[in-house]
Order: sequence, then C-alpha cells, then structure tokens
Amino acid sequence: MMRIDEMPEVNVAIIDSEVAPTGVGEPPLPPVAPALTNAIFAATGERVRQLPIRLAGFT
Repeated sequence: MMRIDEMPEVNVAIIDSEVAPTGVGEPPLPPVAPALTNAIFAATGERVRQLPIRLAGFT
C-alpha cells in the first residue's frame, strides 16, 4: 500500500450539476494502481500484471 507522500498527482474536478449527488471521494482511486504500475515499469522495465504489487528483489 502506498503512503500519501508516494501517491502520484491526481487532478479531480467537481462540476456543478442538476443531478442528485452520489459521492466525491471515489473518483481519485481508480487511477492510482495504473499510475503506480506505469511508474514501476518506467523505473525498472518490469511490467506489473497482478495485485498486490510485488517486485523481485524487494521484501
């Protein structure tokens, strides 16, 4: 699990609407795992294909 200081930047826009409110806290969550795995690939050249993320050589 990432710590907050390890989280990639995620921009969220809340837009006024006539639709009934449903939630605001959930939208930032889905991009976290793909952003992290892309950063791991950029740093190591190793693709992460399953969760939880486990890197060879790290314990």
